[in-house]
Amino acid sequence: MTDTDVEYDESVDARGAACPGPLMDLIGKMRDVDSGTVVRLVSDNDRSLTDVPEWAAEAGNDLLAVEEGEDHNEFYVEKA
Repeated sequence: MTDTDVEYDESVDARGAACPGPLMDLIGKMRDVDSGTVVRLVSDNDRSLTDVPEWAAEAGNDLLAVEEGEDHNEFYVEKA
């Protein structure tokens, strides 16, 4: 996995969660943070690769980066 230059304020580790668990964990965290906060989601569920970008666009949040690794993926989302 390549290290991203995106700095994050909060992190959610949803490894091991079945779909839609990782997305729901991310949504829950995003509700608790202020605008401008960057949240990193760590997920080993491949469905997150489509769920997170679709949700971020629908919700009006910014998906700053996605890092795809061998055993998990990392998503960096900034709350609008």
